[in-house]
Amino acid sequence: MIKKILIIGLLAGVGLIFFDLFNAYQGSEVLGKTGRYYAENGADEVGAANLVTAVIVTYRGLDTLGEVTILFLTAAIISFVLKFRREDFIPNRPVRITSELLDSASQVIVPVIFMVGIYIFINGHLTPGGGFQGGAVIASGVLLMIMANPNFGISHKVIAKVESISGIAFVLIGIMGIFLAGGFLDNRLLGLGNLGELFSAGVIPIIYTFIGLKVGAELSNILGTISHAQNEKN
Repeated sequence: MIKKILIIGLLAGVGLIFFDLFNAYQGSEVLGKTGRYYAENGADEVGAANLVTAVIVTYRGLDTLGEVTILFLTAAIISFVLKFRREDFIPNRPVRITSELLDSASQVIVPVIFMVGIYIFINGHLTPGGGFQGGAVIASGVLLMIMANPNFGISHKVIAKVESISGIAFVLIGIMGIFLAGGFLDNRLLGLGNLGELFSAGVIPIIYTFIGLKVGAELSNILGTISHAQNEKN
C-alpha cells in the first residue's frame, strides 16, 4: 500500500512539474540572431530552396556527420549483440506462410517505395525531406520484403560496401570543401545554379544522395540482423 502511495505521489509531482513548464512556456515570435541570418542569407549563400537542408548539410554539417556516425554505431552494436553463427542458421527452416495478397503487393509496392525514397533524398534541397527521410523510406521497402518472405536474405557484404562507400564519400566531399571552397562541407564545390531547379545548391544533392544510401543501408542492416536472429530462434 505504501509503495502504491509513493508511486502515485511521484507521478503527481512529475505531472505538476510538467504542468508548470507548459503553463509558463511562451513561444518565440521572432527569430534569434542565428536563425535570422539563416533566413536572410541561406538562399543566396547555399542556393537551396529548402532552408532546413541548407542548415543541416552546410552550416551544421558536422552535426549531420555526427548523427550518421551514431546511427552507424547503433547498427554495429545491434549486429554484435544479435550476431549468429553460420552453422546455426537453417536455410530451409519451416516458416509461416504469408498471404498471397502480401506477397503479390510487395512485388508491386517495393519498387515504388524505393523510387519514392530516392526521389526524397535527391530533391531534399527543393522540398521537405532529405537523406535521413529517404533512407528510412528505402528501409521500409526492405521491411516489406522481409514481411512478405521471412526467408529473404539481406546481403550484409553489399550493405557494408554501400554503407562504407557512402560514408567515405560524405567525408571526402567535406574535406574537399576545405581546399576547394570555403570550408568543411561547403557546397560551393559546384555551381549553385538557379534557385528552385533540380541541378542547384552545389553538391548538396550529391551529399544527400550519399546520406540517403548510408541511412538506408544502416537501417536495412538492423532489420536484416533482427530478422536473422528471429529465424535462428524459431
